This record gives sequence, C-alpha cells and structure tokens, in this order.
Amino acid sequence: MLDAVILGIVQGLTEFLPVSSTAHLVLFPWVFHWGGALDSLTFDIALHAGTLCALLFCLWRDWLEIITKKTRFFVLIIIATVPAGIAGVLLNDFVEHTLRSPYVITASLVAIGLVMLLSEKMYKHKDISGIKLPDAVAIGIAQAIALIPGVSRSGITISAGLFRGLERESSARFSFLLSTPVIAGAVLLHSRKMIAANVSYDFSLFAAGFVASAVTGYFAVRFMLDFFKRHPINVFVYYRFLLAVVIIIGIWLRG
Repeated sequence: MLDAVILGIVQGLTEFLPVSSTAHLVLFPWVFHWGGALDSLTFDIALHAGTLCALLFCLWRDWLEIITKKTRFFVLIIIATVPAGIAGVLLNDFVEHTLRSPYVITASLVAIGLVMLLSEKMYKHKDISGIKLPDAVAIGIAQAIALIPGVSRSGITISAGLFRGLERESSARFSFLLSTPVIAGAVLLHSRKMIAANVSYDFSLFAAGFVASAVTGYFAVRFMLDFFKRHPINVFVYYRFLLAVVIIIGIWLRG
C-alpha cells in the first residue's frame, strides 16, 4: 500500500513537470524491485486516471469557457489530439513491450532535454488566444512523440509551444488542456482491456495510487502554471540530465 501511494505521488508530480512520468513509473519498480500489480501498465492507468481528475479540477473553468464560448479553440484542441490518438491506438502494444526499458528512457531524457533547452531560445510573444491551426498541429504531433518513455508529454508539448512563439505560461496551459482528452482516451482504452482480461486485481492498491496521484497532480498543475510566469524550463532539463546519469550508473551497478 505504501509503495502504491509513493508511485501515486511520483505520477502526480511527474505527469505535469516536464521530466517524464512514464520514466519514473518504470524506473521506481526497476530500482526497488517492486513487482506484481505495481509494475504493470494497468496500475499506471489507475495513476493516470488520478491525474486526469487533477486536470479537470484545475482547468474546469477553462473547459467550460472553451465548450460554451470558444468553438474555434475547441476544434483546435480536437485537431491537435488526433496525432496522439492515432499513435496510441497503432503503437501502444509496441511501446508497452519494447520501449519500456532504461536504455530507451535514458536516451529520451537526454534528447528531449536538449530540445527543451533550444526551445527556451525562441522568441516568445503569443498568448494562448493567438494559437492558430499550424501551432495546434505542431504541438499535437509533438504530443504523439511523447508515447516514447522518457520523452514527457508536458516537456515536449510545452517546448513545441515555445518553438511556435507561445509564452511559457500559455504554452503550459495549452499543453495541459491538450493532455486532458489524450489521458482520458488512454484511461478508457486500457480500462476496457482490463475488464476484458477478466483478471483479479487488488483494487485497494489502485485506489491508493489514484488518490495520491490526483492530490499531488492538482498541486503540480497549479505550481507549473505559476512557475512559468517567471522562470524558464532549464531547471527541469538539468534534472533530466542528472536522472539519465543516475540510470546509467544503476545499469552499470546491476550489470
């Protein structure tokens, strides 16, 4: 139960900080030798359901305004969601069985970290109301790449927004809005698979992880939106590089 809560906290924080939640959810069981339900994609989905609730709590006013008053913006979000939806349906099994390894995660942490550093050098002048179709498509394609463990959905979509000239806070807000339907779709897809598999699960573990990720995710979203009003993304890049070094050392020690 404690392990489930720890992973829930890790998910809640790292889903919205640009450091890759999937990387941490793969690495924690790998480092601490946690097995069983905690080291499964099904448990990951329970944690993502918690962060989905955190998003809805934080951004419900944005969503209400978008749905009722900003039809054009709503259409842009739907269009930007399509690449990740297609990638998720076509490549999910490949990612689950082939790419969830420390080697892939290490490479992704470093590569996307460099992309994040470059994005900070862009001229940032547009607020969220200035997003146009090419911006939405570019950020949507970036979100599809986040299927690879270690990339970070928030990291690559915020960076894509910066490359398109969005201000940091606007880029982060659009990133979080864009992640809402994608996370919801992933939760629904894997919930259906879980039910169809007819496997017995310890739902108390799932509930503990769900609550922990929802609570910490709420505060993480609030923190990130405030953080980007004043600070660059660089500190998270340095964390990614440090984590990559730690993983390499861990691989060497276990080898």
